Amino acid sequence: MKKVLKYYMALILILPAFITSAQSGDDDDGDSRGYIVKTGDMAPDFEIQYKDGTRTNLSSLRGKVVMLQFTASWCSVCMREMPHIESDIWRKHKNRSDFALIGVAYGEDYDKIQTLVSKTKVTYPIVPDKSGEYFHRYAEKGAGVTRNVIVDRTGRIIFLTRLFNQKEFNAMKKVINNELKK
Repeated sequence: MKKVLKYYMALILILPAFITSAQSGDDDDGDSRGYIVKTGDMAPDFEIQYKDGTRTNLSSLRGKVVMLQFTASWCSVCMREMPHIESDIWRKHKNRSDFALIGVAYGEDYDKIQTLVSKTKVTYPIVPDKSGEYFHRYAEKGAGVTRNVIVDRTGRIIFLTRLFNQKEFNAMKKVINNELKK
């Protein structure tokens, strides 16, 4: 009888967590993990200003496969993922005219970005998003960084990631490679 009682007590304690998890609706494409966009949506536009002063808009990159990597210097998961992005994606595709990778540093300026680059040794471009305005076109207020958004040549979102998970990262690489074959 004591074992049954312990079982029911454990179930009562654990059940709310299962219900909350089921209600969050985590999907493989990233929907409901703090995103306000979903696959199939047009990527929200924003102005990109590179360190050299060059400016462009995300929408002006149509015709290219674009990877947006939302990151921050204080994010340990970001720092763990960034070398993988550098070696597995950036180095492989950086010379392609039909590919763009843009790191977007949430809440940061160029000094913080330089700290991040020094720690991670990445060479892909990272632009500041001091106010978080760009990030919040994609994710809810209070949502965490380490997010990747893959945008197809027409400007539609085709893949979303959250945190760094090797299986999801490999799936993202496959999506990028397949899109670049088109």
